Formats: sequence, C-alpha cells, structure tokens
Amino acid sequence: MADGTVIIKRIKKGGHGGHHGGAWKVAYADFVTAMMAFFLLMWLINTTTPEQKRGIADYFAPQSIAQTVSGSGGVLGGKVMGEESAHAGGAQSVMQKQSPPSPASPVKSLASGTAGGASGVDQNSSASNVSKAQDGEFAHAAEAIRQSIQNNPDIANLSHQVMLEQTPQGLRIQLVDQDGRPMFQQGSNEPMPYTKKLLAAVGQVIDTLPNRVSISGHTGGNDASADGAAWELSSARANAARALLQAGGLGSDRIYEVAGKAASEPLLPEDPSASANRRLSIVLLREAPPAPPGHTL
Repeated sequence: MADGTVIIKRIKKGGHGGHHGGAWKVAYADFVTAMMAFFLLMWLINTTTPEQKRGIADYFAPQSIAQTVSGSGGVLGGKVMGEESAHAGGAQSVMQKQSPPSPASPVKSLASGTAGGASGVDQNSSASNVSKAQDGEFAHAAEAIRQSIQNNPDIANLSHQVMLEQTPQGLRIQLVDQDGRPMFQQGSNEPMPYTKKLLAAVGQVIDTLPNRVSISGHTGGNDASADGAAWELSSARANAARALLQAGGLGSDRIYEVAGKAASEPLLPEDPSASANRRLSIVLLREAPPAPPGHTL
C-alpha cells in the first residue's frame, strides 16, 4: 500500500451462442424435408392419371380387389350401374346348360377339438386366397381388354361402349348400343363389322383364362312384343356372339350358358327406351375352388 497502486480486473462473460448448439438446424432440416415430401406427393397426385394411380395401388397391394368400370363419359356418363333386376322372368336358353359352378361346400371335420378347428381355419384361408387370386386375374383381364381395344384404331372410338366390372358372378363385359351406333343390324342378329372386331378383342383375352363363360342378349323396351319376338331376337344375338367367340378359338367346353333375356333386365331401368339397354353381356364366371384332398364333404 506504500505506492498506492490500483489493480483493475476485467472479466469477460461468455456469449449465449454456445448454449443452444446446432440442434435447431437438425430440426429445421427435418421440417424442410417433410415439406418437400408433402409437396412432391401433392404434385404426383395431380399429375398421374387414374389408370396410373390404380397401377400404383395394385403394385403395393397385388391381391387387393380391384373394381374397374369403364364407360365414364359414355352411355352412363360415369354413373355407377346398379345391380341388374333380380326378376329375370324366364330367360330363354338356346344351348344346353352345363352344371353350374357351385360354391364350395363347407367341410365337416370328422375329428373333434383343436384339429377340427384348425382344419376349418385353413380351408377358409385357402378359399379367401383363391378369391383374391381370381380378383387379381379379373382385374388384369379387364385392363388387357381395355388396352386391346384402345390400341386398335378400328375400334378405339368404341371403348366407351364397352363396360367392364367385377360382380359376385365374375368379370362382366358388356357391349352396349349407342344412338346411331348399334351392335347389331336393326331387328336382326347380324352383328355390325365393328362388333365382330370388339368380340375378337374380348375373345383373345378370355381365351387365356380357364373360367367358363355365360353369354346373354338384351333388347330394349321398345323391342318388346306380345308374340315373343324380343326373346327370340335376344337369344339369336347371344348365340351369334357365341359363334364368333368360338370361331376365334374359345373352346365349346368353356361355354356355360347362352341365353336371351329380352327387356327383362334393363341396364337403365329408369329409361326403358334408352339405347344402352340393348346390349350383349359376357360374364367370365368365378370358379369354385376344388375341395382339399382327404376331406369328407
């Protein structure tokens, strides 16, 4: 203290930057990545066609049930068609019917307890797998028919007159009339030239599957008559379609039924005079899976 020297000590305080570190950068990068993925998804949804969306869906769920109905913008204007009338009213068959494909009968296990329960579960699982496999085959067949028609310049403009849908009976393919463009000559069972080409395109695809085929002809409300001419005409048209399919290679053992239904099952019940009620219906039938060996029915 003799010299009276004053000592001043300066203390530097640390900044706040080091306290937070770089964690916020990671969080921000995750947020930006998520937003990029979201907008990419929105872009893909807006730029892909319905066919491409179905293809993507089938890729990720190859055995999912695919219900595809064509004709949007056509005779039905994109409306979903209801089930045809249950009152068939005496459809006239023009060929001898084979025994119908009966559904799989429930298997009665002779064993009791756990073994019987496991057998029932296995059978149900097998039947479900067969059903899903048929759904997939029908979906691919419908797409193949659609592509075959669109790739043929002679009939590409008729694609909206071909309706494809899966039903409990099977894959239903319908060739429907349009004003000014019928499938047959007026009042005749003579198919138009483009109808023959449509049936050829359909036949090429159904030939690749083993399922049996049901063919029915339908007339419009204006074609009905008291003397039964509409029944005879619809039967003759169904039989003409059968002959063309067989000429294209379809085996006679594949034909389950050929029938004329006149105007008993209109496509558009609310408009009996609509041209679309006059049509050919070809159903690729679902086949019941065979019973597993060693089981007693």
